[in-house]
Amino acid sequence: MTKRLQTTRRGFLASAGATGIVAASGLALPSYSRANQRPVFTHGVQSGDVDAQSGMIWGRVDRPSQIRFEVATTESFADARALDPLDALPESDFAVKRLVSGLASNQDIFYRMRAADLSDPTIVSEPIVGRFRTAPASRRDVRFAWSGDTAG
Repeated sequence: MTKRLQTTRRGFLASAGATGIVAASGLALPSYSRANQRPVFTHGVQSGDVDAQSGMIWGRVDRPSQIRFEVATTESFADARALDPLDALPESDFAVKRLVSGLASNQDIFYRMRAADLSDPTIVSEPIVGRFRTAPASRRDVRFAWSGDTAG
C-alpha cells in the first residue's frame, strides 16, 4: 500500500514562497503589497486664495511624482473633472500648486489628488481629498469670532 501525500493550496504557496518557486512561476504580488513604496503627501492638501470663481489648491509629496488632480461639486466625485497633471520636483521642494478656475460662486468644491512616482508610474499614492467653498457673487453679512489667551 502506498501513501499518498495531501498538499493543500496554502501549504504549496508557503513552501513555494520559501524556495522562490512563486517568482519563477509568474505569480504576481498584488499592488497593495507595495504600499510602503507609494508616494506620500507629507502635509496633506490645502486650499486658499478663494474668490467667487476660483481657488488655489496645493500639496507636497515625499519624492519626485506626477500629481493628478480631480475637482467636483459633489463629495462622491460623481461629476469629477480631471485637470492636467503637474510634476512635483526637487526644484519646487516636491510641492505643486494649481489655480482651479471657472467655478460657480457660492459652491462647495471637492478636490482629489493622487501622486504617481516618476521613477515607476505604476506606484500610485492613496487619494487625498480636500474641500473649499467659493465666495458668493453678492454681498452678505459676515461674522467673525475672536478668542485669545488674555492671561498669558
